[in-house]
Amino acid sequence: MAIQKGKAIAVENLKKLKKGVRRDGKATLRKRLHQWNVKKFLQKLKRVAMLKGVEVVEVNPAYTSVIGMLKYAPQLSIDKDIAGAYVIGRRALGFKEDVPENYERLLKNKAYLEFALKRYEEREKELRELIEKESNEYKRNALKSELRSVENSKRLLINLLQSLQSEPSGCEGANGSNPEQGRVAKATLQSVWQVLKVALLFPILGKVLPRDLSPLKPVLVEGVWDRVGSRSVPFEAGGRSQ
Repeated sequence: MAIQKGKAIAVENLKKLKKGVRRDGKATLRKRLHQWNVKKFLQKLKRVAMLKGVEVVEVNPAYTSVIGMLKYAPQLSIDKDIAGAYVIGRRALGFKEDVPENYERLLKNKAYLEFALKRYEEREKELRELIEKESNEYKRNALKSELRSVENSKRLLINLLQSLQSEPSGCEGANGSNPEQGRVAKATLQSVWQVLKVALLFPILGKVLPRDLSPLKPVLVEGVWDRVGSRSVPFEAGGRSQ
């Protein structure tokens, strides 16, 4: 297709692919990753492209998958992998990805963050109970790995809430929000896209890597979160978002 259309090929500049560790409870995934020689594939791609006169553009791989999942998969109704490839192509063309306005608002919405935190607390309790009952070592390791991820996500959300509480309370808008609350969670020292992944996927969709990302569209386009997802929002956390 690149030859026929006279277009370049955009790829991620991958230095190393994480392939997991033994006894992590993900043997099937580890096997597939170990069988996939990314470096060799990219070398062959570049060699063939050079012989055919096709340019190969390498881009920074940081957060391409996350941006695709959160921004373009729900917006364009496409698969998350295609959405990630879409971001790679945009990056090769020199485009930068702005965080959608409604997503930014969510990260400054105390009621939503408390709702998201409660979802993680529920999952943490559930995982601890499952670990206690599980006798299979490999399944226990997989559950422990998820528990660590949930604990890290909780800490991140707590940091976000603390950062909101430390902001000056003046200049409130019509809905009680502060338009000057500015940049999201500097204290987290993480990309805003990674923060969004933690704050949106599991709390709203119930999964860390969901297949169907279409429920995020109302959040992305309209900023509506309290009617999305399978669980009701805990109104005692601070009321409705809209």
